[in-house]
Amino acid sequence: MKSLQGKVTLVAGASRGAGRGIALALGAAGATVYVAGRTSRSGPKPADGAPGTVEDTADEVTGRGGRGVPVRVDCTVEASVGTLFERIRNEHGRLDVLANAVWGAADCYASMEEWQTSWNRPFWEQRPTLWQHMITEGPYAYFLMSCYAARLMTTAGKGLIVGVTDGIIEGQASGDYQGQLIWDLAHQCINRILHGMSVETKPHNIAVVALMPGFMQTERVIMNLKTEELKKMFKFDKSESTEYIGRAVAALAADPDVLAKSGKIHFVADLAKEYGFTDVDGRFIPRFNPFQ
Repeated sequence: MKSLQGKVTLVAGASRGAGRGIALALGAAGATVYVAGRTSRSGPKPADGAPGTVEDTADEVTGRGGRGVPVRVDCTVEASVGTLFERIRNEHGRLDVLANAVWGAADCYASMEEWQTSWNRPFWEQRPTLWQHMITEGPYAYFLMSCYAARLMTTAGKGLIVGVTDGIIEGQASGDYQGQLIWDLAHQCINRILHGMSVETKPHNIAVVALMPGFMQTERVIMNLKTEELKKMFKFDKSESTEYIGRAVAALAADPDVLAKSGKIHFVADLAKEYGFTDVDGRFIPRFNPFQ
């Protein structure tokens, strides 16, 4: 992986999950990483007890050779986001990379069993609060963070904005319905937001890309897939670490021709082949298809 020494990066939603994996990979490449998220050591913890805080991730980033800067921020509150970006402006005067990995779906359900049970129910039998958790704490957070990032990047005349998406499956059309209205809408919205942003940022030399990972070994996946039966059901043997997508972001950040990839959805597996990186265990993980 090429060095990102001297690069200033920000990962939104980095307490755990894909955000943590992205932050660690950027740190391993030598970047300064602002680790942003709601969960801190001094604040309230997630209702389901999922591990991880912005301080934990920042410490790991520093331990990997980068510089981790923990910032407790609600990425859906403009005042909080504005304060964060003002700090970055004051401390560095620029931002090279924004990675959006905020996702509030974990706040929707008390357990994996509840999530599974509700998945195929029609929208009128779902709680309307799903909108808040999946739309506001998803696409809106991406939009808000990207607005502030673009203001810094357009001044510098360069930058990279990345967003994590889901629901793009081998052999299916990108618009195929995925079985849960708000979940499906959130990811279609993310894809359209990122594509639209890419059109407007391209003249300013700012690349905007969506990344489609496989089945990630997030903290919550590990928490909930406790039996071999569940692991077999969800094809855990084909899963990947969250640092796999992190290495994709680091590779894109180091690519001088990244603007050519702007406006598209890229599979992490495809970028691994192109850039020559593997997962943390040395494996190349192909595209994940839950139906194969």
